Amino acid sequence: MRSLLVIILAYLLGSIPVGYLIVRASKRADVRETGSGGTGATNVSRRAGKAAGVLTLVLDALKGAAAVVIAKLLFGLPSFAANGGPQLHRLADNYATIESAYWWVAAAAIAAILGHIFPVWLGFRGGKGVATGVGVFLVLAPLAVVLAGLIFFVIVLLTRYVSLGSIVAAGTIPVLVLIQNYISPHSEFWPLMTAAIVGVALIILAHRENIARLIHRTESKFE
Repeated sequence: MRSLLVIILAYLLGSIPVGYLIVRASKRADVRETGSGGTGATNVSRRAGKAAGVLTLVLDALKGAAAVVIAKLLFGLPSFAANGGPQLHRLADNYATIESAYWWVAAAAIAAILGHIFPVWLGFRGGKGVATGVGVFLVLAPLAVVLAGLIFFVIVLLTRYVSLGSIVAAGTIPVLVLIQNYISPHSEFWPLMTAAIVGVALIILAHRENIARLIHRTESKFE
């Protein structure tokens, strides 16, 4: 029962429509009627200005991070570390293995991204999942997120396409997780890799219309 509640909580946290609420409060408008129709930071910036976009980015990332941190705490895992000491011994009293707890945390991570892309509050029409994914993986794989962030900024600076930078940067996360595990192996590698692959697949799926516009060179550039 606790496992199911963790997944539901992660989804509900992810589904908080931050961008929609900010634009509704500041402009009395529906951000989904602007630009790409998403509720993420880029589209919010187009409708309500860059400050609103930055605020959306930060809050969307925070809700992703919160979903994973809460899941880790409820399963007795350390919040921001790969391995834990006494907490993991307590975990063994309640769950079959430590690995099973990491699988549930991975499921919560995926649920948070799903919540952002398909929020129940907005008829399952939300954002692209990038900022929420950043928050999720800042907790699970911070170094990979930092490196992916550098790739994102380079691509956006060179092309002015936020969507292209987001897609490519997201796609590097599983590769970076794999490289990191090769350098410093961790017992939770497979749950983390699964969360990375599924999370990236969801983000790329959410960008399918952007991909089509990029191919046809009709995608809007970020100014």
